[in-house]
Amino acid sequence: MNTVEYQHIPHSEDEPLADEAFVVSEKCPSSDTNSADDCSIDDTTRAINEVVTIDEAMERLGYGTFQYLLCAAAGVCFAADAMQLMLLSFLSVVLKDEWNLSPQATEAMASAVFAGAMVGTLLLGPLADSIGRRPVFLITALDISVFGVLASLAPNVEFLAATIFMVGLGVGGLTVPFDILAEFLPRTKRGTSLLLIEYFWTLGSLYVVAVAYFSLHGGHWRLFVVLCSIPCLISLFVGFFFVPESARWLVTKGHLKEAMAVLRRSATQNGLDPDVVFPPSMTLAPERQHREATIAELLSPQWRDITLSLWGTWGLFAFGYYGTVMAITNVFAHSDKNHQTDRMYHFDYTAIFMSSAAEMVGTTLAIWAVDRVGRVPSQVVSYLIAGFSISAFCMLASTGSHHYMLLGLSFLARVFEMSATCITWVSTAEILTTEVRGTGHSTSNAMARLGAFFCPFLVVGNTPLPVVAIVMLLVHLITAACSSRLLETRGLGMDSTNEDLEDEPVSPRLDPIDEHGISAYHGHLS
Repeated sequence: MNTVEYQHIPHSEDEPLADEAFVVSEKCPSSDTNSADDCSIDDTTRAINEVVTIDEAMERLGYGTFQYLLCAAAGVCFAADAMQLMLLSFLSVVLKDEWNLSPQATEAMASAVFAGAMVGTLLLGPLADSIGRRPVFLITALDISVFGVLASLAPNVEFLAATIFMVGLGVGGLTVPFDILAEFLPRTKRGTSLLLIEYFWTLGSLYVVAVAYFSLHGGHWRLFVVLCSIPCLISLFVGFFFVPESARWLVTKGHLKEAMAVLRRSATQNGLDPDVVFPPSMTLAPERQHREATIAELLSPQWRDITLSLWGTWGLFAFGYYGTVMAITNVFAHSDKNHQTDRMYHFDYTAIFMSSAAEMVGTTLAIWAVDRVGRVPSQVVSYLIAGFSISAFCMLASTGSHHYMLLGLSFLARVFEMSATCITWVSTAEILTTEVRGTGHSTSNAMARLGAFFCPFLVVGNTPLPVVAIVMLLVHLITAACSSRLLETRGLGMDSTNEDLEDEPVSPRLDPIDEHGISAYHGHLS
């Protein structure tokens, strides 16, 4: 198989160099009799600098130990979101009795994490676009770890609410480690790899349930809170020693040498020889410099339609996801209201584990569908099935239908709810280009926090189940409509432009070479 390397076009002193054209020289002649060992690069070729784009550099970097470490660090941080929500679902019940809290105080304590997350998404995402991904990643992990431990020392509900708010602030920045991982993945591995860390969400939930089972049984809620902070401490350690600054972000800021240094170190971690994969003669192609990303930039003509579609999808999918969880919990809680137990605190651990198992299936379904079916159709179909499932569940629950039928519908709703939201995360990271990815992803996450904030007022309480069924169906139908307006990114480079996504065919090969040996390569793999 012929391999190619990009070089500047030779030109005379009177002829300016074209920025986007490169000469392609073959390392081996095209012949069935030639083997890789017969290939050689002549001295003239070595003397001329090779220029590669950041997308091509990621393909050269490959996939290995370096990405596994990134996945572990980002995944544990990602699990922290689920862990904080699960933690509060236990803690609000425990402290309501232990501190004799009023319903209003309990709701305020629980809502503190959402308020903090709302602020965090609007602060930390743009900060990641401004000062870099790595420092914001470390700030996020440090914040959750420190204030998570401080929460265990709370003497009263006011102090606890303040620490929970600060934990929520860190949770709001959890899109950043996800984006770092996305920016270091080769195209063919990106969809599957980004979905694999969704398992960390479920594992985080299971970890909290297991810790609650052993610590809350004896009433040790402070130990429970401390143990829930340990995973983020691990992520902080891994992030500090093994997570570098995003090479893509460095390229957008014009720091080409620093980006190449990061790539060479990463290649070493993947077991590759950096002098072969990224030889000293190789340089990265500069990219157009962009001004600092702002919300105004997201609402500019270039990004407006995409931004509004993303905000609609995120705000409504959060309402649908948390609404589904709350509706299922309420229905099964009503049927178990006379349950007696000798434990200090009673929780239906069996139901919680079954819900988590459904999300495992949903993530696996998303991994199967994302590259086979595509990002957009997978989201649309999953949101529709989830909507009809939870709507049918609520309608049948209002008529006192058979328990196993309700259990089956609840399981189906959780499977497709998880599948849809997983793929929305991947699609968002791919649609947004590097200069706006942090800001765009964080503002979308802020819309999700807003949807989650309003969800309890409409889904729980005294709202009749048929009304809940209608609201949930409408929400999912609109979510599917919003996600259908997103751009399909399967097989495209991370920084394809809006026009690229709309007009260019998806193909796994490089741009064709014309009869003069010139590659019309314009900054992404088409």
